[in-house]
Amino acid sequence: MNFCDFVGHDDGKLALILNAIDPRCGGVLFAGERGSGKSTLARLFRDLLPDGLPFVEVPLNVTEESLLGVIDMEETIRRGKKILQPGILGRSDSGVIHVDNINLLPPSVVSLIFETQDRGIHIVEREGFAVSRRVRFITVATMDPEGGAFSHHFLDRFGMSVLWRATPTREERMEIAQKAASFPAGKHAGDRGQLEKLGLRIVKSRQLLDKVSVSPVIESYIVNRCIAMESEGHRGELFLLYGARAYAAFCSAEAVTEEHVEHVLPLVLGHRARLGEEMEEDRARNKQEGDREAPHEQREHGGHEESHGDEPSDENLNHGEETSPGGENQAPREMREREPSRREQVFETGATFEVRRIILGKDRIKRAVSGRRTKTVSQGKSGRYVRSRYGRNNRDIAIDATLRAAAPFQRMRGRNEGEAIIIRPEDLRFKERERKMGHLVLFLVDGSGSMGARRRMTETKGAIQSLLLDCYQKRDKVSMIVFRRDRAEVVLPPTSSFERAAKRLREIPVGGKTPLSAGLIEAYKLVKQMKMQRPNTRCLVVLVTDGKANQGLTGSPINEELAKISVLLAGITTTDYIVVDTEDKQNLMKMDLAPQLACQLRAAYYLLPDLRSEYLTGMVQKAKNPVSHHLHAIDAPFRL
Repeated sequence: MNFCDFVGHDDGKLALILNAIDPRCGGVLFAGERGSGKSTLARLFRDLLPDGLPFVEVPLNVTEESLLGVIDMEETIRRGKKILQPGILGRSDSGVIHVDNINLLPPSVVSLIFETQDRGIHIVEREGFAVSRRVRFITVATMDPEGGAFSHHFLDRFGMSVLWRATPTREERMEIAQKAASFPAGKHAGDRGQLEKLGLRIVKSRQLLDKVSVSPVIESYIVNRCIAMESEGHRGELFLLYGARAYAAFCSAEAVTEEHVEHVLPLVLGHRARLGEEMEEDRARNKQEGDREAPHEQREHGGHEESHGDEPSDENLNHGEETSPGGENQAPREMREREPSRREQVFETGATFEVRRIILGKDRIKRAVSGRRTKTVSQGKSGRYVRSRYGRNNRDIAIDATLRAAAPFQRMRGRNEGEAIIIRPEDLRFKERERKMGHLVLFLVDGSGSMGARRRMTETKGAIQSLLLDCYQKRDKVSMIVFRRDRAEVVLPPTSSFERAAKRLREIPVGGKTPLSAGLIEAYKLVKQMKMQRPNTRCLVVLVTDGKANQGLTGSPINEELAKISVLLAGITTTDYIVVDTEDKQNLMKMDLAPQLACQLRAAYYLLPDLRSEYLTGMVQKAKNPVSHHLHAIDAPFRL
């Protein structure tokens, strides 16, 4: 199969043709469901390239060294001059880089690709050596949105995008089947001629490109269309200009017209307009949440809500100084806070705030990871050089330590003045590098009725939203489990999407009993599952609860259940725990159950207000005696 044999998706073909004419069009992203031919058409792009130009594919397990290239330190020391081993970017000069499932690559790798593409040069620096090389390439990528989120920042770096859908018509499906059946028999020779004609047309368009003029009227038209489409930033105008000019050259026109601009506009502004729509939806949603909050404020300032029968109203649950339908005074407010709500409520998300840095202890496990939270030993040649080691032949030579090891033996080895240093294998020292990694942060959220008292869930959601934003900035994956009534449920599987996590948080209802044991068991299952899939994953479990468990699993005393499950959780290696206590400590009937749970989990313990940056100077998970630390927290819950 060649490029012209591909059935349908003319917009995807046009995007590739325009990039073949002018690489300044910014590359192409095909986004759509799996099995719809995205990768097939992207690989057929090589048919449009002149002979000899490279077409390089980026594997999902690519490292920064294989991407950028490395300086061959052994050969450099031996020959006395810089020897560069080119990487993927160096081999793709003047050609195409194809990235399949780009949303599954580490953000650091994607960032390197785009930075090199924008600068047109990549630099390799090691041990004071620096080698730079000019490169120009086109990035063609695919992604399946169901496989994981893709940063809006990276999405904006693509000049063009095509929203991919499976071939809709029966006729096109029949054509695909017929062509697939004919290829083994060699019955597609006629399409080769069509491909050659297309290639000649692209060559002619390149020659005409510099002669195509863009009038001030068209420039103004391009700017106005970008403003009307609410395109963020200035890349929209630039890529639309380059795309319209390339399309005009493809049509053998001497000047760009409005028709040329409109034909290319969906390719350039489609994904940018969607970003603007999402921002507008967020603003509208925030306004709706503010409108819903207003009636509550009116009730707090003297409004009344009718109560039907024995079902408690929001007013009675939260403020409770009124009488029951029978005329008798209801139970004191402190007692009612301890009782679960009889009906579900969905509270809005409270105000967010800046969260202080979460500092977790380092371990000595080697990992090939990326992120911004915790330092770890780097597996490979990326990361900060922290110390040298002997006998670890990872080809990452520490020159300084090697020279120090060889220096005392130079006279013994017969080295004369002015000669090169004599280095033997036993002198070699290798680097140990360190870099930061992301975590899987599991939020274990109490959704029982007691969380609705005094609208504490509103403040709790605001705190969780703030922590989610911190996780997004640190490149963590997040997951969420909610326990309420008689069960616990994974409402958010592990994901990197902040938007998806925020949506699940807004939808969490409140009501019913507090099955804390079920929540801890579900957290244990999820963490163990992640450890089996990725043994070196570092997990952080954030338990948000008031600790008032009143629903067990086995019929045993709830305190015994919690103690046994806590031992299981505390025994999982490379997993840290934080308990955020949501109980109202001003209440005379406070029970202080969450500090005891934190002690059993060997977790850091904090009150809900202490997550704010003005209250907290650092969350440190490396206390020498965590048990005594949490016993102290039980006696003095307001102090850290």
